[in-house]
Parts: sequence; C-alpha cells; structure tokens
Amino acid sequence: MALGRQLLTSRDWSSCSDPFPSHRRRLPTCTPREYDLCLDSFKTARAAMDGRVGRLRSESADSESGRPLATRLWGGTPTPPTRLVSKFHCPDLARLDATQPDSDPTQGRDRLGPTQPPDPTLPSLRAAVLLCHAVSGWKANPVEFDSVFNRSQHTFAFGSPDIIPIFCSTLPHSTWATYPHEFEDFVSDASFLDQWSFDQLHDLLNRSYSDHKLKELLMQENLVIFLHLLGCDTNGHAHRPYSSTYLNNVKVVDRIAESVYKLLEDYFNDNQTAYVFTADHGMSDKGSHGDGHPTNTDTPLVVWGAGIQSPRWLPHNSQPDDGFRFVDEHRHDMPTPADWGLIGIERVDVNQADIAPLMATLIGAPCPVNSVGNLPLAYLKLSKREEVEASLANTKQILSQFLQKSQLKQLSSLQFKPFKPIGNYSSILNQIEDFLSRSDYEAALKLSHELRWVALDGLHYFQTYDWLMLMTTVILGYIGWIINLFLHVLQSYTSLPKNVPVMNEIDQRSTRRKVYVVGCLLMGLFSAVLFLEKSPLLYHVYVAMTIFLWTRIFNNIQFIKATWRNLSGKKYTAIMKLCYTCIVALLILEFLVSSFSERKLYTWCFLIAGAAAATFSFFCGRPFTAIYLCLVCWFLSIFTMMPAEIPDNTQLVVASGATIILIGIGSRLFESYARGDKHWSCIVQSDVRPPRSSKLFHLQAILIGLSSVMVWWSTSHRSQKKELLTLHQLINWFLTGVSMFLPLFSSSSLLPRLTSIFMGFGPPFLLLSIGYEAVFYSSLSLVLMGWILVECTVHKLTSVTQLENVEQKLILRDNERPLQLSDMRVPLIFMVLFNVAFFGTGNFASIASFEISSVYRFITLFSPFFMAALLIFKLFIPFMLVICAFSSITKLIHVPRLGCYFLVRNTGSWMEIGNSISHFGIMSAQVVFVLLLFALTNIYTKDIEVTSLRSPSRKAI
Repeated sequence: MALGRQLLTSRDWSSCSDPFPSHRRRLPTCTPREYDLCLDSFKTARAAMDGRVGRLRSESADSESGRPLATRLWGGTPTPPTRLVSKFHCPDLARLDATQPDSDPTQGRDRLGPTQPPDPTLPSLRAAVLLCHAVSGWKANPVEFDSVFNRSQHTFAFGSPDIIPIFCSTLPHSTWATYPHEFEDFVSDASFLDQWSFDQLHDLLNRSYSDHKLKELLMQENLVIFLHLLGCDTNGHAHRPYSSTYLNNVKVVDRIAESVYKLLEDYFNDNQTAYVFTADHGMSDKGSHGDGHPTNTDTPLVVWGAGIQSPRWLPHNSQPDDGFRFVDEHRHDMPTPADWGLIGIERVDVNQADIAPLMATLIGAPCPVNSVGNLPLAYLKLSKREEVEASLANTKQILSQFLQKSQLKQLSSLQFKPFKPIGNYSSILNQIEDFLSRSDYEAALKLSHELRWVALDGLHYFQTYDWLMLMTTVILGYIGWIINLFLHVLQSYTSLPKNVPVMNEIDQRSTRRKVYVVGCLLMGLFSAVLFLEKSPLLYHVYVAMTIFLWTRIFNNIQFIKATWRNLSGKKYTAIMKLCYTCIVALLILEFLVSSFSERKLYTWCFLIAGAAAATFSFFCGRPFTAIYLCLVCWFLSIFTMMPAEIPDNTQLVVASGATIILIGIGSRLFESYARGDKHWSCIVQSDVRPPRSSKLFHLQAILIGLSSVMVWWSTSHRSQKKELLTLHQLINWFLTGVSMFLPLFSSSSLLPRLTSIFMGFGPPFLLLSIGYEAVFYSSLSLVLMGWILVECTVHKLTSVTQLENVEQKLILRDNERPLQLSDMRVPLIFMVLFNVAFFGTGNFASIASFEISSVYRFITLFSPFFMAALLIFKLFIPFMLVICAFSSITKLIHVPRLGCYFLVRNTGSWMEIGNSISHFGIMSAQVVFVLLLFALTNIYTKDIEVTSLRSPSRKAI
C-alpha cells in the first residue's frame, strides 16, 4: 500500500530530465477472482465518502507468462490529494468471497486486464512504480532507473527485505525498514509479516508526536508511504489459496486496509490523501504461477481518495468493454460477474506500467524519466485543460526517451536509419499547443495520445535496431557449429578419411593458411566496425565465434569436396538409405520442436514405439521381452497427458518408494536369470555375484524406505502447521548425499551398476516429489532398461553380419569401432528420451510446472536461488538416468560416445510468442548442461564392463 501527499495544483508535468536507457518490458496483472478485492475496496472508498469506513478486501495475481496488467479502480472525492498511500499486494492475494455493496456504486472506476512475461513479484512491482515494461533480475537492478519514490519529497516504506531495499537503499530522501529474512518461513503462518509492516507505520506516526523533525517530514507535500504486504503471497504458495491459513491472511489484510485508512485520516485530517491498492500477480488453486491462465495474470488496482474520479454509468445497452488493448494487443473481454453488483459501471483497463504515471500525477510530480506507461486519465478528476496538460507531459516524457535513443544511435552508427513516422514531432507538438490555446481539448488530447503511441513504437524500433544483424549472426553461428560437429564426426569416428582421396599435405597447408588469413581479416574488419559503433562486448563475441566456426568449415573444404565425390560414386541403394535416414532424423527433430508446445505428442510417440519394439522383439524370439517393452512404453505415454501442475499426493510418493525397491528386486532376479542366457550375457558378468553387491542393495533399499518415511513425516508436519525441525532437514540431506554416493561401490557389470544408480538417485527424487512425478521416475527407468534390451538384441543380430565384413578392420580406441549409418538411431532415441525427461512431468517452458513446495523438505526459509538450485537438481536426476543408459549403450555396441552429436536439434528453437525465449533457453542450455551431465555420469559409468563377442570390425559407411 502506498500513501502519498499530492499537489495536483502545482503540476510540473512538462519538466522531464534526460531519460536513462529504458528497456521495454511486459508485466502482469490481475485475475477475475481478484475482483473480490476490488469490490471490497470499492466499499471502503464509498464508505470513506459517506463518512464511515468500510472493509477493504483484495486479491492479487502472479504470473511469469501471460498478458498485460489488469486493474479495477474505484475512487472518489473531488478534493486534490497531497499525499499518496500505496498498498502493494505484490504477493498473491488470490482468493476472496465477493461481498455485495450496501448501495449503488457511486465512488469509483472499474478496470481489468491480463499480464505479460515475465511476472515475478519484483519485475511486476518495478513496472508499477517505475513505469518500465522491461526489467530483469531478482535483487539487483540491471539499469539505472527513475521511480515515483525518486520524485517524491520523501518516501516511507516498510515490508519485505527482498523488495524495499531495491527502491530505497540508495534513496537519500527515504525512511524504510524491513523484517529479517528469517521471518519468511513457508511453514508458519506468514500473516504476521503484513501486521509487522502496519505496526511499523503505526509506530512511525506515534513517534512523530514527540519527534518534530519526523513530524515535518510527514506533513510535507508530495509524500509517499509504501507498504509491501507479503503474507498472502507466502501463505498462498505454502498453504494454497483456499486454505484456512490463506483465508485468515485475507482477513488480516482486510483489517490492515481499514486500519491504515482510519489511522491516516485521523492523523492528517485534511482530506488530502489518495490511496492506491494493487497487486503484481496471482496464482492457481495450487498456489503456483507462471502460465497464462487468468487466475495467474489478472490483478486489481483500487484507487480512492483525493483527486480520484467517481465511477461512470454506462449508457443503456452499451457494452462494458471500452476497447482497451494491452501491450500484447490482447483484448480482455471477460464480463463482470452479475452477482458483484457492478453491472452498468464503466470498466477502464490499463497496463501495469500505467500505474506509475498515475501515482506520479497524483503527487504532482513529473513521470519517471524511463517510463513507458500511459497516464490513465479516466481515473483522475481533472478539468479538460488539465487532462490535456497531463497527457502532454506524459507524451513529452516518452518522446524525450525516443529522442535520446535516436541521438545515441545516430552518434554511434556508421549508417543510421531513422524512425521516419516521428520525424515531424515538433510540428505535432505545436499543433497540440495551438489546439490547447484555442480550447479545442478533444483534438489536442487525441493528437497527444497518437504522438505518444508513435513515440513508443519508436522506442521499440531503436530497442530492436540491431535485431537483423544479431539474428543473422546467431543463426549463421548455429549452422556453422552444426556443420563443424558433423565434420568432426566424419573425420574422427568414421572410415571416410581412409576412403576419400584429398590433396597432398603441402596443398592442404597452403589452403588452410589462406583460409586463416581471410578469417582473421574478416574478424578484424567486423570488430573494427563494431568498435566504431560502440557495440556491446557481446556483439564482438557473437561475430568472432561465427567467423571462427565458418573459418574451420572452409578449412575443411577439400575434405567436403572429396566426401561429396565419394558419395556421388555410391550405389543407388546406398544413397537412398542415406536419404531415408536423413529424412527420418529431420522428422524426429521437427517432432521434438513441436513437442515444446504440445506435450501429448510424446503419448503417441511411445504408443507407437511400444508396439514397434514389441513386434521387433517378438520376431527375434523374445516374447516376454516384447510384452515388457509394450507395457512400459505404454505406461510412460500416460505421463505426458497428465496436468503440468502436479497435484499433491503424498501417498503416491510413499508408494513410489516401494515401487523403486520392487524394481530393484526385479532387476536382481533378471540378473540371475541372464547369467544363464547367452543372449543377455553382454549386460551381466558371467562370474558369481559378489557378496558386497547384496549388502549394497539392502543398504540402498533401506535408504529408499527411510526417504519414503521422511516424505510422509515432513508432509504431515506441514499439514499440521508444525515447524519442520532441523533434525528432519538434516536427515533428508543425509539420505540424499549418502544415497548418491553408494552407486560408486556397485558392481562394474552393466545391469547391476545401472540398477544401483537408479536406486541411488531414488531418495533425493522422492524427497523432492509431491505427486505423480515420483512414479514417472520409475516408469522412465523401466523404459531405459527396455532400450538397453533392444540394443542388446540388435547387437546380437548385427554381430554375425559384421563378422562377415572383415576386409576393413578398423579399431579406434578402447575397443571402439567406427560409426555406421545405422548407429544414427542411438542419438535420435536419446534425444527423444532426454526431452521426455523435461516434459514427462510438466512443461519446462512454463515456470508453473515447478512446484516450490517440492523443496520444503530441505528448506523452508525463503531463498529463491537456493530453492531454484534444488528444483534444477530434481530436474537433472531423470537426465542423469537417460545419460547413464546412453553411455552404457555406447559401450555395449562399441561406439564412441559423442557428447555433442545429438545437439543439432538446437536449430529452429523459436516457438510461439511468450514461450520462444524459454524454448530457446532450454535448447541452448542443453548444450552446456548435457556436456556437464556427461561429465558427471561418467563418474558412475566409466568403469562399466560389457562382454565383447568379437573383435570390432565394420563396413564402410
């Protein structure tokens, strides 16, 4: 909540200093359920005008991806304000029961809208206070910024230690206080955090009676009081929005809103205070957020007090939608529920960034210089001339940003391309002044509004000025990287270098020297151009890497030509086989790209794969293996049809622990059977199982059982609102650490080692699970075992054929053979399974897929980075299983393991707007994470031993 003394009569709307660099950004809004907040807020505002105080309830929304800010506004008194009270429910006040007004609403305006990505608490709050759409980071500001707090005479702020210091730590004219980080505990009832903020304000006012300097600060004009109420956010995440804890917190906020209003009205007693009550995001019924659902993206804005416009009734039979469009061109057309008693009231929608100019105008201060918000005039009680002056000041402020960016870009560009639609801005400003002098306010207001939107388009133009160059460079870089990997594979892991004739060594050196010289000249030329244009260092890195990759490609141009000649001389059947393999690979890659937006594709994939693998095994004389493959693939296909938001099911998690133990027992039984079957001899050692293996298995089973008990115990304490003891957390950490260490002591045989790895990562995954994803862990492991069985069968069938082709024996190293075209199936299957590890239990493109309650068994105090690390660790566990299986298969079929071979799918990673950055980040991050995970899994798989059936030999690719 923010309070502030405002002076509309002393408008300095035309004064705008030089803008800082601004970054466009999209921000969140409010939810339909949050209309309850607005309705109750409306009652408070109306009661204030009637001389009595009503109760103010509210709810807010939270979202990482969605549409722009939605707000509802009621207010009403013609008296200009001198102080501003801002109550920001940046947290998730997400659920309230609608309360009917006592009489017809006559004191406010109505507004709703959606939000834009990203929308965590801090960026959304910045948008509301700074008028800036684009900010990043959690506790640090990436760019210098101006704010409403900067523009105030003095700001008092109380609330979260993660929020308040962002705005006030470097602000000399501010008084602020925060509670300790230890107070943000997800186990206890967090409503006391809101009470703490109110108590600080109450104590401040009490101290002012004996502190004359403090009294002077409080009585000056252009004062802002900011309360950040975090309780509903914390309780919503920890206890769910419909829990008794959350609903009690809503009542606490309700009482605080009423108490703040009474306290300030009694203290100042001058009717010069305006009140702004808003939120930054919402949440789902599960207490998570991140997707584009209205419950996550719609937020309220309630404004009342001095200087605020009264509500307007709609003409008869007119539509309530005012045609407002948000920053993403979304038109919010959700009707107002009839039982709220607001039918017939005009609704005025705004973007979240519009709140900052509203607050600045209320205190009579210029808009923050890096603002991109549009002043919502419909909320203010101004004369026509004052509306034009305020709108024109808002336009000039945005126009000054545009002119600053244009000037900076022109000074640094060797070939500047101006934004032509705004070239005549001076004449447009003169026209507006002329209309204003002739009292043609409608024309002046319309022209000012049009100029502002063109200026915003101009800002976007300069923010994306280098887009074409960057996209071209990045795309060429990815293509060059893929080609380099392909050439590396052909030269290092196939027989092509032995079979294709190339020029002699002297000519090769001469060609390479020329290529390197040209590459260095190009790199120097582009670096000089970028330096003259004062481009960021990252631009130099992009260009240098792209030129380096293509230099290496042209360095191998003779090998490429020789390979093409060799391929042209192949038989028709060989060429068709190559084309067929390439088409299948491209189709699978396209399938993986499509799966980013449609997870259910994996359901069809595994239904078909199960039937195909079962048919193959059946005709190979393995009927029981066929049944197994069919069942496990079909069972895994269920998970990609499950909801991305995982419902809580502690009993299922505990049962999954028993399932892991049963799978381990089944694996040991199969190991005993496989020792007597030559078909499976390559995955088990023929010698007798060592006694240590049985002891290790029993120890791992005990740890899994203890983990299941701790899952039930920890969850029970949370459900009973008991504190999670330090002893509980230490036990959970101990089980996690010890269990992951034990597989290193297991047998080096393929099947026993993989079984031990599976059971070793079981305890941490169980302790981080809240529902059906615990079953997914077992299901994925069974499919990976099925993949190994299929590869073992293929290995048996091809070994006989390859023994007949001994005329080209070639051994690389460590008993590895060169790659064959048929080996393409291994990385393709790996890519599918690797992505299933992403999407099997949710959609990684949506942050809502990751339930923060997963980490409560390890940590309950709010620590975003540490909690995120635990969630990423949970995500990596299925990847570890997939990579361990992949590494084992490469040893089984005696091919070299290529950590980057399958990463060519990073091409074509742009998807729908709103998820494109997430998808690009996922696929790009795999480049780094997969290499890292290969290094980690090598610790577990490097000493796996498989029985060799023959000396490695191969036929030409």
